Amino acid sequence: MNLNHNEMKMRRICMFFFASCALSVCIFGQHRADRQNLQNPESFMMVVFGDPQGYTKYDINQPLFELSTAWIADNVSHLNIKAVLFTGDLIEQNENIVLNRSMLNQTSKQMWEWSSHCLKRLDNKVTYIIAGGNHEYGYVRGDEGFTHYPEYYTYERNSQNASHVVAAYPNRSGVASLENCAWEFVEEHWGKLLVINTEWAPRDEVLDWARKLCDSDKYKNHKVIFLTHSLLREKTAERTDNENYKISSRNFGKQIWEKLIYPCKNIRLAICGHTGHPAKVPGSKEDFENATAYRCDKNSAGLDVHQMMFNIQCLGGGWEGNGGDGWLRLLEFMPDGKTIKASTYSVLFGISPVTKHLAHQTDPCCQFDMVIE
Repeated sequence: MNLNHNEMKMRRICMFFFASCALSVCIFGQHRADRQNLQNPESFMMVVFGDPQGYTKYDINQPLFELSTAWIADNVSHLNIKAVLFTGDLIEQNENIVLNRSMLNQTSKQMWEWSSHCLKRLDNKVTYIIAGGNHEYGYVRGDEGFTHYPEYYTYERNSQNASHVVAAYPNRSGVASLENCAWEFVEEHWGKLLVINTEWAPRDEVLDWARKLCDSDKYKNHKVIFLTHSLLREKTAERTDNENYKISSRNFGKQIWEKLIYPCKNIRLAICGHTGHPAKVPGSKEDFENATAYRCDKNSAGLDVHQMMFNIQCLGGGWEGNGGDGWLRLLEFMPDGKTIKASTYSVLFGISPVTKHLAHQTDPCCQFDMVIE
């Protein structure tokens, strides 16, 4: 094909124009419908991701899980996100190939693989820490101690782990795993922080390991955040106890408080998921009251211990709804070194100008301050 001079000139102009457009997209990025910002540019953030099992158990819900992790990955730098704290139950059943179509349409392997796929959005960008939930253990709901957790959530998959993992304790099968693990963070205004996460219904030896770690010369002056699956009940914030599970050598909220949190002088924040139930009227104020809990008690040293439950699985239509409407709990650690501002944000509603007015929950159970003196 022969082109005259003018045609060649026009083609070069078009190519330059499209290249310029592509470059401008790379430089300026996508226009965000509801860009979130830190209240103080010197703050840092941790994100609490509550029980996303409702996302993984139905294929039609699964994109909401990936939307949530994609939003976090996109905001790691902008919001100075240091860690994502998963409260457990990233899947609905650990080991099952018989589909109960009234509650799921995915096998266990499909759920594990989708959860792992969504976490790829975070790999090599930000640390994520996962408490073992009952649905990650046993055949259906956590009555047995075996799990596929160490097969999918490995140390090696995320390069960020090398900078933060400082201790670990074997799981119920004696396997080295991130199920019982300690993660260190050093921040300018907050000093040294230690996050400890545990397996589902942690054994006595796990609580002993965590207590000795907190009391050790190396970590006794760290502020400790404790992440576990079962600790508080929704609304009342009563501690869980005597739950109807057959798993042996176990501790629930009451025992965890008595054996670990209360005796330790430096555990100052405890985070969990697990409990909750649908509102009688979906979309009502009761939705979030049934998905959250908060209490503050003194430990053995007379210091405040803030305890928070956040579980999204019934938000967005109940047990068989969309899995959580994209809700995240955002924790902004203020540069005063003692105040944590908790807020509740939906990445699903926030992504569209049409729904962004629904993306912020400001009720007292969803937006509050915690002060660690």
